[in-house]
Amino acid sequence: MGLLDELREIADRQGVDYLGIADTTLAAEAIREQGGESVAAFPRAVSIGILLPCDVVDQLPRRSDPAVAINYLHHAYDVINTRLDLSTSLLAGALQRRGHRSLPIPAKEHHDEERLCAMFSHKLAAHLAGLGWIGKSCLLVTPEAGPRVRWSTVLTHAPLDPTGEPMDERCGKCRECVDICPVGAFTGRPFDEGEPRELRYEARACRRYFEEMREAGGLEVCGLCLYVCPFGRNRTNTGSPAS
Repeated sequence: MGLLDELREIADRQGVDYLGIADTTLAAEAIREQGGESVAAFPRAVSIGILLPCDVVDQLPRRSDPAVAINYLHHAYDVINTRLDLSTSLLAGALQRRGHRSLPIPAKEHHDEERLCAMFSHKLAAHLAGLGWIGKSCLLVTPEAGPRVRWSTVLTHAPLDPTGEPMDERCGKCRECVDICPVGAFTGRPFDEGEPRELRYEARACRRYFEEMREAGGLEVCGLCLYVCPFGRNRTNTGSPAS
């Protein structure tokens, strides 16, 4: 069995819906700026994604209801992040047994509290692997399920061929994610990996919004940009196989 086939088999057993291989050298400068030289030194990324439960996401407009908020935080966040972390651990182990360096990146992690970002962008890896494009919400948008997918990554030196090329944006003139944001965090500017994220997204506005919810005694749940995207709402959301 070839290495990629082995990775796909592991991902399929774990219920992973998307798997792609990215050539991270295509965005080496942006990766180096975000995570440093040790992260940028890995020339390949194994990108995996798991679909969010759509009936849970569809309840987000009623997120002020504690039952809705708890269900979303549990099933669309905590549980899926745990599944992703287990999957990347298993994939990294398989790569290591084959003699290849591998670095699994946590599904949820803030590496830089000043910039409010992780050491590596899972969305960028999925984009480079040809699994979707980065929309005006700064979320990875897939043709099949919109942004209703959570992502994680294993960085590696394994000689894996990329499974696709970066996908062109298909948002067009749509601004639904921009307009629905309760704190106006998005500018609507199209993604450009050479530009700072701040030109598209004010992360601190989201952070303040969550802090206000917590101080008011509520649960920190929003996700309206995730909910509203037409590519997620207007499709059957069956996703794609891990390939």
